[in-house]
Amino acid sequence: MNKDLQNQSHKRLNILTGEWLLVSPHRNLRPWQGQETEQVIQKKESYLTDCYLCPGNTRSNGKVNPEYESTFLFENDFAALLSDGKDFSIQEGLLQAESEKGICKVLCFSPDHSLSLAQMTVSEIKHVVDLWQSEFKQLAGLKEIHYIQIFENKGSLMGCSNPHPHGQIWAQNSVPDEVLKKDVQQKRYFLNKRSNLLMDYVIQELKLVERIIFENDDFVILVPFWALWPFETMIIPKVSAKDISLMTDCNKSSFAEAISKITTCYDKIFNCSFPYSSGIHQAPVNSGNYNYWHWHMSFYPPLLRSASVKKFMVGYEMFAMPQRDITAEKAARILRSKL
Repeated sequence: MNKDLQNQSHKRLNILTGEWLLVSPHRNLRPWQGQETEQVIQKKESYLTDCYLCPGNTRSNGKVNPEYESTFLFENDFAALLSDGKDFSIQEGLLQAESEKGICKVLCFSPDHSLSLAQMTVSEIKHVVDLWQSEFKQLAGLKEIHYIQIFENKGSLMGCSNPHPHGQIWAQNSVPDEVLKKDVQQKRYFLNKRSNLLMDYVIQELKLVERIIFENDDFVILVPFWALWPFETMIIPKVSAKDISLMTDCNKSSFAEAISKITTCYDKIFNCSFPYSSGIHQAPVNSGNYNYWHWHMSFYPPLLRSASVKKFMVGYEMFAMPQRDITAEKAARILRSKL
């Protein structure tokens, strides 16, 4: 890679959103040599009587969880989107609003309160992937649903209100802005090149190698060239597919392995249970042909120098444009060393 990218301030283009970010490598040349907090990963109790998500416990709304032994899915007791709300639209001069309906579900990854995806086996993670896929198919079968977002907020630093291993699935009437950006970019590239944007990107990255963390038969884990968060990564299928419904059983096992690899690497960077927000971006549903889409999973971890020092999106980032210090290439080298 051009040495200027490792030593000089520059901008990088996010090909999936069309937006630029500022990279300032001279500000923090060796962030991984900061303080490391040893023995932060501690054994937690596998069951807590006051946890709303543990098997057999009563949730805040009075419902009782089953004595589940693998995964457990239920509608969010405090859903951000409701399916039975009133339809309305308001336009008064420059003031506009309209109703939004949807379904929000919680997916417990394991009955063991002490685990995270990093501590689960590949076969246990495969059960989570199976449920992601089956739930996606079911929600996509509802004609009023046009987008399905699968995500996880891990750790209190990411606003997670319950440490029990779990994620969420939100399905809604409209397509959210971040997805619309990626739709525009992928469609434009396809119309111009008659080729798939992320597929061509993966091919180029596999040739360059320097931002690749891990690959198996079906997936590649990499730090994207335009990564914003210090140790941001993506899991990308090696064969283009618009959504996770198209995965075979073998694909799902490979996907589970990739998730296990990257979450385990994260925990080893600062010897802590690494916080992050992760999400799967895939094509909208029930609204046209999206064969130019290439689904992918992104991880946005905030930690920068140690288990207690995070990257804050403030000041310049809030008022001008995103900025990072450690380059994507250096972050990739650190992550590869933790495999």
